Amino acid sequence: QVQLLESGGGLVQAGGSLRLSCAASERTVARYAMGWFRQTPEKEREFVATISWSGDTTYYADSVKGRFTISRDNAKNTVYLQMNSLKPEDTAVYYCARSWAVAGTDVGAYNYWGQGTQVTVSS
Repeated sequence: QVQLLESGGGLVQAGGSLRLSCAASERTVARYAMGWFRQTPEKEREFVATISWSGDTTYYADSVKGRFTISRDNAKNTVYLQMNSLKPEDTAVYYCARSWAVAGTDVGAYNYWGQGTQVTVSS
């Protein structure tokens, strides 16, 4: 059973930055695409960013493109989400997830999920 643990969330003012980390319990995650999603009480879980197993390919939601950067360190079994120029509408619980195989933007493309970390951006 793969376990994913997110960290790095918190409260930040608009325009600020946060770096989220997602540590995996085993090395096999290095063979899979990983993704970040976010969710608020009012919305369904939505795609934020994804990265291929090698890190060569990344893809972002339009709402975060140019502000967020996804990366990974397979030697550390860790995926990161660098979030810059944060806006109040970025406030959500952020989840990392491991894909079934290749990168995707749908929730259904991922079969392991972390517990989430809260990000709150004040105006």
